[in-house]
Amino acid sequence: MSILSKLFYLIVLVSTFGCSSSSDSQSTAAEDQKTDTAFKEFGASFVSNEVLSYEELLNQIAAKDSLEVTVKGKVEAVCQAKGCWMNIRGEQAGTEEMVVKFKDYGFFVPKDISGREVVMQGKAYREITPVDELRHLAEDAGKSAEEVATITEPKVELKFMASGVRLLGE
Repeated sequence: MSILSKLFYLIVLVSTFGCSSSSDSQSTAAEDQKTDTAFKEFGASFVSNEVLSYEELLNQIAAKDSLEVTVKGKVEAVCQAKGCWMNIRGEQAGTEEMVVKFKDYGFFVPKDISGREVVMQGKAYREITPVDELRHLAEDAGKSAEEVATITEPKVELKFMASGVRLLGE
């Protein structure tokens, strides 16, 4: 957490405790503030005024070629070689997966964040992924040689080029 974030957190806590008459509302406000500011950031810092859920992103991108957006989602998988990509999937069963890469290959995420929530800012778009790249990604994800060999067709995928990522719950 940056010094500025800690200072903001401290000011909000002091204001909350100083202005509230109930100890129950004090602890609830403090817990809410901690949840909102508890994150680790990778790539460019960003202000997230409007954050779409992953499902909202899917609805909005359906009618567009691309979309500049801030989106919240759950990490399904991460590149096990160096954390240079991750896959996001929605909460609903059968939801389309989105491949997330990082702008200019300028940052990576931890390899152990599967199952965690992230907020990302960047550009969502659809693209045809060639067989060689699909196989490379499968290898990075730790798939067996047999599983990799079954990849024989290119695939149209939802992708996201992230300029910044926040790992929530830090």
